Amino acid sequence: MSDTHLNLIAGDWSAGDSEIENRNPSDLSELVGMYTQATSAQLNATLQQARQAQLEWAAYGMERKQAVLNAIGSEMMERSVELGTLLSREEGKPLAEGKGEVYRAGQFFTYYAAECLRQIGENADSVRDGVEIDVRREPVGVVAVISPWNFPTATASWKIAPALCYGNAVVWKPANITPASAVALTEIIAKQDIPKGLFSLVMGSGGSIGQQLVESTDINAISFTGSVPVGRQIAAAAITNFTKIQMEMGSKNALVVMDDADLELAVSVAAGGAFGGSGQKCTASSRLIVHESIHDAFAEKLIAAAKAMKVGHALEEGTQMGPVVSAQQLKENVDYVALAKSEGAELACGGEPLDMPHEGYYMSPGVIMNSTNDMRINREEMFAPLTAIIKVSSYDEALATVNDTNFGLTSGIVTKSLGRATHFRRNARTGVVTVNLPTAGTDYHVPFGGRGDSSYGPREQGKAAAEFYTTVKTAYISPGQP
Repeated sequence: MSDTHLNLIAGDWSAGDSEIENRNPSDLSELVGMYTQATSAQLNATLQQARQAQLEWAAYGMERKQAVLNAIGSEMMERSVELGTLLSREEGKPLAEGKGEVYRAGQFFTYYAAECLRQIGENADSVRDGVEIDVRREPVGVVAVISPWNFPTATASWKIAPALCYGNAVVWKPANITPASAVALTEIIAKQDIPKGLFSLVMGSGGSIGQQLVESTDINAISFTGSVPVGRQIAAAAITNFTKIQMEMGSKNALVVMDDADLELAVSVAAGGAFGGSGQKCTASSRLIVHESIHDAFAEKLIAAAKAMKVGHALEEGTQMGPVVSAQQLKENVDYVALAKSEGAELACGGEPLDMPHEGYYMSPGVIMNSTNDMRINREEMFAPLTAIIKVSSYDEALATVNDTNFGLTSGIVTKSLGRATHFRRNARTGVVTVNLPTAGTDYHVPFGGRGDSSYGPREQGKAAAEFYTTVKTAYISPGQP
């Protein structure tokens, strides 16, 4: 096990009783590394240590906490090329996206470093004479962070940073498919001025370590990003212990292209939103709702843009779209293409596995036409470089189609009409709305989350994160006799 990357258990780097391979999806001949798997006993040990460490951390002064988070964020930004390259090697996104993700993750830490100094309570007079009221937020306790593989550093960071900012301990179970980025981030956090066991890394399968983690009575809150079925399992486990939960799950995001849209802008926004990150984004534009008067011209240009995209090795210069993350993901993507055809839709381009100089999980970006909103390809999250065009005859029909889904994460509209844009912003039933921008791409200082099956619990990011990572205490004070 000497060459195997370890878990951080109760403050110490420890081997488990098994290990997994991590290979580069751009080149399967490249072994990124071997990564240990935590045991049940190790998880129990780290949970016990976390409870004590959390009390110590909560007692740290605010400037001391601020310095820790600043140091983490600064190092991540300084090493964004190195760590972004590692991320791209194991996840498959183009190098520019990998570097950008790590840099943005660093900004989450520096943002919440500043928030350490902004934890200001409220004062009020009581309805009773001579009584004053103090309202403040306190740490929720020990937080379980369960993060996905598609943004292995950024998503984890926007959970870990506020958890630490508000005085909590963190037990992190990342996705098993991207362990290298998890170890790299943990190494940066572990060397900071924090109590032993405040932050733990427990790599393992969702069915074993993940399930044990969410069922534990030692966990006070669970922040999860992943699929709806897994989210339902976590919610069922958490409710038994009344554990606080925050979940970001599936999506079926729609981009509306109206008859007055700038055609070039619409194609650029749609292509970027649909195919960026190989479509493996919860904010990807997988439904393109296009007005009939502009439909044919838009489709022609989008197909041309998809065909022109350079698919290649994540680290090669000029690559616009890398491979998908795994053999299983590629199979699911191909199955959705077959489903689209069986439902009567037309594959206008792409959607096929590609033979490349390096063996990997490559697929061409696909555009599906003649689709309707009741087709499964427009009801289910595909998580693929595939997007389906739905033709509509009016703005009202477009808006109704946007809202006809069980999900509600992001939606967007391309239009020159301020009136339509304003109406859309107010009536699209999604947690995030974009106007003349891709549905993918959010900022770190404002709330993020959706409706319906997309999200459950308090919002993530920005000041909204305090709602989940803290608990409110109201104190009534009587000074007694003067």
